Amino acid sequence: MPSTTRIRTRRGSLARQLLILQLVVLFVLVAAGVTFAYLDSVRATEDRARDKVTAVAEAVADAPGVLAALSTSEPTRTLQPFAQSVRADTDVDFVTIMDKNGIRYTHPNPALIGQRFIGNIGEAQRGGKVVETYAGSLGPSERVVVPVRGAAGQVVALVSVGITVEAIDAELRERLWPLLGVAAAVLVVGGIGSYLVSARLRRQTRGIAPEELSNLFEYHEAVLHSVREGLLLVGGDGRVVLCNDGARALLGVDEDVVGRELSELDIPEDLVEAFASGEERTDELHLTDARVLVVSTSPVRSRGKAMGTVVILRDHTELQALTGELTTVRGLAEALRSQAHEAANRLHTVVSLVEIGRPEQAVEFATEELALAQELTDRVVGAVAEPVLAALLLGKAAEASERGVEFTITPDTVMEDSDTGVPPRDLVTILGNLIDNGIDAAAGNAGHGGRPGVEVTVRSGAEGLLLRVADTGPGVDDVEDVFRRGWSTKPEDGHGLGLALVGQAVRRHSGTIDVGRDEGAVFTVCLPPKEPAR
Repeated sequence: MPSTTRIRTRRGSLARQLLILQLVVLFVLVAAGVTFAYLDSVRATEDRARDKVTAVAEAVADAPGVLAALSTSEPTRTLQPFAQSVRADTDVDFVTIMDKNGIRYTHPNPALIGQRFIGNIGEAQRGGKVVETYAGSLGPSERVVVPVRGAAGQVVALVSVGITVEAIDAELRERLWPLLGVAAAVLVVGGIGSYLVSARLRRQTRGIAPEELSNLFEYHEAVLHSVREGLLLVGGDGRVVLCNDGARALLGVDEDVVGRELSELDIPEDLVEAFASGEERTDELHLTDARVLVVSTSPVRSRGKAMGTVVILRDHTELQALTGELTTVRGLAEALRSQAHEAANRLHTVVSLVEIGRPEQAVEFATEELALAQELTDRVVGAVAEPVLAALLLGKAAEASERGVEFTITPDTVMEDSDTGVPPRDLVTILGNLIDNGIDAAAGNAGHGGRPGVEVTVRSGAEGLLLRVADTGPGVDDVEDVFRRGWSTKPEDGHGLGLALVGQAVRRHSGTIDVGRDEGAVFTVCLPPKEPAR
């Protein structure tokens, strides 16, 4: 993809951009930390220097020998060695003792003894203390000037002690090197850590640039929520990791199900088992309360590790309904074919009777057969107002006759209003499957005495619509599982869906279905009446 190449060349991958950002942030933080630490060291060093010179100056001013030497005729002879000794012991740059007018008695440079002190001494002359940074004879220095008091408390001399700024800077440099070392170590360790994070991110994102990653996410979201098929990703722990809009619609789940366990969802147990099995399944039919779903599952693995199961759902409801209608039409066609065959046989019989000179018997035979066929048609059409249901009953009657099963519509069958609130398609699904099962059961039990038969009742009224199908088969023992998908009394594969569809259609219209026993099985469906329009 040329556009992808341009993005990576121009701006680099997300991992590289993140690495650069981390390094910039790390450098800024370390630089800010070093700056603050340096400024704090400067302040601390200056404060320590001031405290030191103040303590030394006050100690010299309070020394008894100083006051005694000041009373002699040559104070310098005694005070100069004393001052030099104190300077060496305390590691200060100068100790200057002077009279109260500022004339030096001592100085590190003997040539300056007897000259005036360079600096401010006014506050000290008044009994106070002077603390300042001043450029004197030794250069800029942190200094203090304190008074020397006589026995009566009067100011008789002054003492100044100082440390040059150069000496302070030298001490500060000694502190700065370890600080820079720590900063460099932090940069190295932080850079290595950022590189490792970037490398892991590069592996996870496959070196994709941020713009491309954003586009991929947008495309992913657009495709995920626009496809009609349902798509789920179920984790190995049975929780839903991903669910698109199609899946929520097909499963009849309104709320967001991501992060929830499959057992917490309001879906059939066979669907939960299929989703969580971790096995590959292809185009399995499953039923919910409202839909027929085709389910395909496939386990997902990444780098040899199981990540879960991808589930694809397709709506088979309309196709299943059309299939049911096609089956009904095919049954009607077979019934018509059978009737045509029977009619041809009867017609040949009538023609043969005429040819052999027995027209009276020919008329009697034709009239009798026509009356029987017309009676059933008139009975069904007169009792059942819904044309689709009437056609279904006529077709099933022909099919039952062809299979040697007596098909009976009870005298109390009446359906005067075709608008029952139940679509004809669902009526065909319910009644057609029940009659098919009844014919199969009766025909399969034909050798156990009596003529096999199926009895059908269709009755509508104020209480709703009643559909009843009874057969002379062996009956149903496993009543609880009879409407479960896959349940069947037939050993061949491919059965077990008809009664499940019946149960689904009945539930969809809030009806009830009862399974009883008379000579054989008796299925009774009650569908509530249509709600009045508001």
